[in-house]
Amino acid sequence: MSNKGFVSLVGAGPGDADLMTVKAVRLLQQADVVVYDRLVSADILNLIPTDTSRISVGKEVGKHCVPQEQINEIIVSLANAGNKIVRLKGGDPYMFGRGGEEVLALKKHDIAFEVVPGITAASGCSSYSGIPLTHRGLSRRVQFITGHFNDNEPLDLNWQSIADPDSTLVIYMGLSNLPLAVHSLIDAGLPASTPAAAIQNGTTLSQQRVITTLDQLDDAIRQKKLQAPVMIIIGKVVSLADELDWFQCSLEDAYYEKNVIHI
Repeated sequence: MSNKGFVSLVGAGPGDADLMTVKAVRLLQQADVVVYDRLVSADILNLIPTDTSRISVGKEVGKHCVPQEQINEIIVSLANAGNKIVRLKGGDPYMFGRGGEEVLALKKHDIAFEVVPGITAASGCSSYSGIPLTHRGLSRRVQFITGHFNDNEPLDLNWQSIADPDSTLVIYMGLSNLPLAVHSLIDAGLPASTPAAAIQNGTTLSQQRVITTLDQLDDAIRQKKLQAPVMIIIGKVVSLADELDWFQCSLEDAYYEKNVIHI
């Protein structure tokens, strides 16, 4: 029988620990080692037993602490040593999470694995910002794109195809190339007045959001001083954000209750 370990590629969701799946939490409780990304929130890390080994392989744009190839090697090495591993990734492993690359590395070394989906940041951030990704009469499809290519390659996308006024556009990792994306979308025919939103630290108590229009998006983000991680949502559905908001109001109520002086 093989003495190799087992790897569970687990989606941690967008940040709120309560949004993790039951299976994800159970696997965290059973793991020998948890290998986790930078965007996994502190509340989620607190679910890991204190005697479980943890390895941070967090990456930031322009500051790749651990190259992807080395992450693959770490996971393979731990599995070859017979460990039960949880590879914990923010959002969903297969949504701009490079989960497929890690699974291919496991396959190459004949290591058994499973993939546990997580709520992707697009769904979490939109829901917690009062923005439905689809809505009858406003959006007939959703497009997910990356706003940042590996190794700082130029953001070469088919903007004509993306600039659809009847769809919802969600941009992951979009801050660094946001001016280019905005200008490209407008040049491709998307109205400058298209509603747009930016959500920082979505689903967490530190969530902040900006609701504006496409042509004003970059300036609004700068004024608000939003920093990564930020999810960009562009489309008519953003016009519903204030009416369907529930989380931002609860945050403001919580802030008021915490800071009000009771006499």
